[in-house]
Amino acid sequence: MNGGKRKWQALIVDDEELARKLIREMLATHPEIEVAAECGNGMEAVKAAGEHKPNLLFLDVQMPKLTGFDVLELIDRNGVAIVFVTAFDQYAMKAFDVHAVDYLLKPFSRERFEAALEKAKSQEGKKVVDAAELAAASRPAGQYAERIVVKDGTKVTLIGVSKLDYAEALDDYVSLVSEGKKHLKQQTISGLELALDPSLFVRIHRSYIVNLERVVRIEPYAKDSKVAILNSGVKLPVSRAGYARLKTLLEDKR
Repeated sequence: MNGGKRKWQALIVDDEELARKLIREMLATHPEIEVAAECGNGMEAVKAAGEHKPNLLFLDVQMPKLTGFDVLELIDRNGVAIVFVTAFDQYAMKAFDVHAVDYLLKPFSRERFEAALEKAKSQEGKKVVDAAELAAASRPAGQYAERIVVKDGTKVTLIGVSKLDYAEALDDYVSLVSEGKKHLKQQTISGLELALDPSLFVRIHRSYIVNLERVVRIEPYAKDSKVAILNSGVKLPVSRAGYARLKTLLEDKR
């Protein structure tokens, strides 16, 4: 199907009203594009995406509560052509380029807008953006996630990483344990590991990441195996490689 003939349902997401207005005005010359909704924050965007099923998304990155990356994690991205609209620095621009993501750097001209729009339309949403991976790549070195976003039906939960006790891999999901509750998130444990500060969280086993602050002690379990005892009383398996990492980090903290 030709990108120019296809009908597009667009969603404009930006916490700045003037930015949303500018994009709407630039889209006015494109009769094949209907603006299904405008959203001033990420929560509104998640709801609107579920209601309108857009196939074209103009998405601000830096917004309060939910970032653009968070929004992408929480919606169905299949078949959605995405154009990020951002004031990010050059470090993030490199990440966008590496991941072949279309973006508009504020402030942008009509010419630049048209180029990004045509590129997004020509891809017809065939590229599914890995939001977590892109978010990790866009953070400057030494900067890590401060919270994790989880969606359960229509409910969105924000978990501060300092409140995360541990995470367990469950196939393509991770079980996040925080304050006595378990939250299921569709993400690989390797992807989660990339987002967390390695001086605070350690991969103790192929299926487990633990918050170092929760580890009380390490005990032998069976021949050549050990368990980490958390302050909650939970026991987690520790692999040989995980023990080496855990031991080094615990010694560094003394």
